[in-house]
Amino acid sequence: MYYAILCDDIENSLPLRMKARQAHLKRLQTLADQGRLMAAGPHPAMDTLEPEEAGFTGSLIIAEFDSLEAATAWADSDPYVDAGVFGKVTVKPFKLVLP
Repeated sequence: MYYAILCDDIENSLPLRMKARQAHLKRLQTLADQGRLMAAGPHPAMDTLEPEEAGFTGSLIIAEFDSLEAATAWADSDPYVDAGVFGKVTVKPFKLVLP
C-alpha cells in the first residue's frame, strides 16, 4: 500500500537541510530503484521552484510500504529527522485515484 509522509520543517531549516541533503536523497533513490517511490519533493517557502534563502516549509513523500508501521519507521529514520529539519512528521495511508 502507498503512504503519504507529510513533513513540516522547523523555521530557518535550510542550513540543516543542506547538510543532510545527500543522505536524504540517497534513501529516496533507494526507494525509487526498488520501484516503491511514487513522488517526493519539498514545499518551497515562496511561489517559485527556486526559493533560494527563503528555503522550504516541508516535504511530501509518497511511497509503497508493507504497513503503516513500516512507513512510520522509515520516516522516523530519515536523515532530515536526525538533522532536526522536520519539526513534525505525519504518515497516512494513501489511495491513488487519479490519474
